[in-house]
Amino acid sequence: MRKIAGVLGLGLLTMVSVPAMATEVGVLDWREALMSSNSAQASMNQLKNRISAQQQQAESLSQELQQLQQRLQKDGDVMSESERNSVTQQLRQKGGQFQQLRGQISQAQQQAEQQYLKGAKPKLDQAIQRVVDEHDLDMVVDRDAVVYSGDSLDITSEVTKIFNSLN
Repeated sequence: MRKIAGVLGLGLLTMVSVPAMATEVGVLDWREALMSSNSAQASMNQLKNRISAQQQQAESLSQELQQLQQRLQKDGDVMSESERNSVTQQLRQKGGQFQQLRGQISQAQQQAEQQYLKGAKPKLDQAIQRVVDEHDLDMVVDRDAVVYSGDSLDITSEVTKIFNSLN
């Protein structure tokens, strides 16, 4: 009787515990998939062309600021007070211009990125869905959320290839 109860208990235990189902998982770095796409490269090149004059101006201002700062450090002790005030005023003025220009460049980059992402999102979703269907994946996880994964799970390059084919 004890054996029967033991076997029944064991049988019940195996029935209650649901067998673990294999889940097919893919790992995706969606930022890399987008940024290494042909359309992202073209968008970045357009942005570089559009803001190249501002970047050159910022570099020029940066060099001027360094020269003024070096001049003030080197010759500040022997300068007259009015000359030192003049150099300090130039430093403030050019520093403000530099900060404003860097802000404009940063804002242009952010706007271009937002605009690109807005237009690319539907195509990225479509590319991801194709890879999911092709590999019969149950789940796609962002690479940044994964502690460890084997290379065989990474679908980033496949998503990029399909994304490029959609453009």
